[in-house]
Amino acid sequence: MIPLAEIEAARERIAGAAVRTPLVRLPDTDIWLKLENLQPVASFKIRGATNAIRAASPEELAGGVVTASAGNMAQGLAWAAREAGVPATIVCPDHAPKTKLERIERLGGRVISVPFDDWWRAIEESHFEGAQGLFVHPVQDERVMAGNGTIGLELIEDLPDVDTVLVPFGGGGLISGIASAVKALRPGTRVFACEPETAAAVTAALAAGEPAEVEYTPSFVDGAGARTVLPAMWPLVREVIDGAHVATLDETAGAVRLLAERVRVIAEGAGALTLAGALSGRVGGGRIACIVSGGNIDFSVLTRILAGETPA
Repeated sequence: MIPLAEIEAARERIAGAAVRTPLVRLPDTDIWLKLENLQPVASFKIRGATNAIRAASPEELAGGVVTASAGNMAQGLAWAAREAGVPATIVCPDHAPKTKLERIERLGGRVISVPFDDWWRAIEESHFEGAQGLFVHPVQDERVMAGNGTIGLELIEDLPDVDTVLVPFGGGGLISGIASAVKALRPGTRVFACEPETAAAVTAALAAGEPAEVEYTPSFVDGAGARTVLPAMWPLVREVIDGAHVATLDETAGAVRLLAERVRVIAEGAGALTLAGALSGRVGGGRIACIVSGGNIDFSVLTRILAGETPA
């Protein structure tokens, strides 16, 4: 696990950048929502990105920073890089939502849009040919995971008797950080990964006992799911999670609608996966905390979902 001391140090390091997000109760339930969509970049990614940059040496940052991201890590890194006064280059898959790409550019990041396979290769290799600077891996950078883990510190402080924590899974950096903190402070608390039916890599890995490639189908849940669990992440993920939950696109769209209607919260697809899991009843009962990881959703997609549709 990520050492608790590293996560606590990250909390001090990111103070003044990431905000302590509220934990609110879904009315008439024992489901609690950790609203990371209220961060300055509308996602949790500002935590890990800021910690990675503030922990880096001047020599590491001399050439700027680079990452590969579907949008949210890109925004977090661009924001943190702008604050640090260094350039940021972002390699994005060509299916990334326009909302996220425009936000990256407004934050001063340079976007390189590539086919999914090229983007995934950059993640696997922690490198992209032609992009100079410190590569801040969106998933397996320990400084990023420690920053993500600060969510777990806040959660246990605010809800110490939580039974289950549900975390969206894209590459494993978020759940590894949160679960490391939660398990260190409350070992009996269960932590489940939530992923879309269109890219359920964790479920496949748990069934096979090792990373297994699944068919990846792009969907409106663009910030979660993967083709496979990265080999470097599997030992850590396997150690800290208690299982995985797969949500259908219909369930996820329904959770987006419910968040908007009952809590007045705008969540992207990945951010609503956890509530979809909690509402399904398939992750058990008790007191459940859902990490609402972000709110960067194209308004055209949100409009269709609020009208009762399930976009592809």
